[in-house]
Amino acid sequence: MRPATRRPSFVLSAVLSASLALAGAPAHALTIGTEQVAESEGIVSGAAQRERLLAALQRDDVARALAERGVELDQARLRIAALSDAEAARLGDEIDRAPAGANDIVGSLIFVLVLLLITDILGYTKVFPFTRPIR
Repeated sequence: MRPATRRPSFVLSAVLSASLALAGAPAHALTIGTEQVAESEGIVSGAAQRERLLAALQRDDVARALAERGVELDQARLRIAALSDAEAARLGDEIDRAPAGANDIVGSLIFVLVLLLITDILGYTKVFPFTRPIR
């Protein structure tokens, strides 16, 4: 005689087996590649970053900026091709995070003027005449 505790599990397994058999659609497990997981997480491979960097060298403004700095375009291509996947990925990430127009002269001037104004109000400097007390 079987114990009573096995009977519900037997019924449950029989019901699950019957429902799977009658479902009519065979179950298939698909494998997911590393590249697909990386793409879904927003991670770009080093080879893809290298291709993107080489494509950026095709732009006229990039080629002109490199020429102004004395870098030959062929040398830049060879250096990018020589990068490891990790180095290419790191360089691509740095380019993505770099602020556009990093030479912010207007912002720097405003910072200096505000700094001078504060030091003038505190009495450390005498740059602006409107911050001095009237005597």
